[in-house]
Amino acid sequence: MQVALKSPRVKKERVVQRILSLTKNHKTIAISKLYKVRATQLMELRRKFRKDMEIIVVKNKVASIALKKTDLEKAEDFIKEIKDQSALIFTNMDPFKLYMLLEKNKVNLPARPGDIATEDVVISAGNTGMAPGPVLSEFKEAKIPTRIDSGSIWVSKDTVVANKGDPISPKLASLLSRLGIKPVRAGLSVSVAWSDGLIFHEKDMKLDVDEYEHSIQDAYLNAKALALGVNYPTKETLPLIIIRYETEARSLAIAAGYLSKDVMADILVKCNNEAMILYGKLKDKGYTK
Repeated sequence: MQVALKSPRVKKERVVQRILSLTKNHKTIAISKLYKVRATQLMELRRKFRKDMEIIVVKNKVASIALKKTDLEKAEDFIKEIKDQSALIFTNMDPFKLYMLLEKNKVNLPARPGDIATEDVVISAGNTGMAPGPVLSEFKEAKIPTRIDSGSIWVSKDTVVANKGDPISPKLASLLSRLGIKPVRAGLSVSVAWSDGLIFHEKDMKLDVDEYEHSIQDAYLNAKALALGVNYPTKETLPLIIIRYETEARSLAIAAGYLSKDVMADILVKCNNEAMILYGKLKDKGYTK
């Protein structure tokens, strides 16, 4: 009986010690909300990324107790972010890479009554493959324009039946299921992450990769132009600076009539052109025969 009473405490202490150990061996700790995350998804993610991260589902109170025992910078601020049912993720990835990796591994699930649409839910125009019958009233209730053609129900035009953030009603969930539409994107997502003493919220980690790449490219081109403008030699600018100096030196030598094997031909062409111009002017004034 005494052992049975101690078991929960012993179990909790083991979890605390495990969190402390993982904290020491990983540079990033993330909090992931478990909303709509199914046990099978969690098992698959653990299997797939077992070499990259440790995922622990733990009670908030136990997680808070463990993290308070660490020497993490800003630990108190991070602990305040542990809310609702959450999982702790330990990894040596930076928060941005972790966020993108988990986002890419989300899956679309059929809607259940009360689920929140993660994106606008659109029913596309075309043949539903469904025979006319009582289901027509469900289309009508969802304000989806339809027509009957060749014994099937056709959606007349693309129709938004739920906007992002809207709860999905039981009837709409049933209709979407019949149409094979899975409008709920689910999986682990990072809501808050701690890394090297800094706390990152979801909005900080949610990057538009294309926009980010364009920003880096623009910054590179601007820096290169600035370096060229002040003749600052780098691996990227030195060849261009040499070409510019060579062009300027060549132009100066030609203008000054400085003879060298590199510009001799250009100087002769220049002298010939000037002589022809002078000859033309003298001819106009009658000084030539």
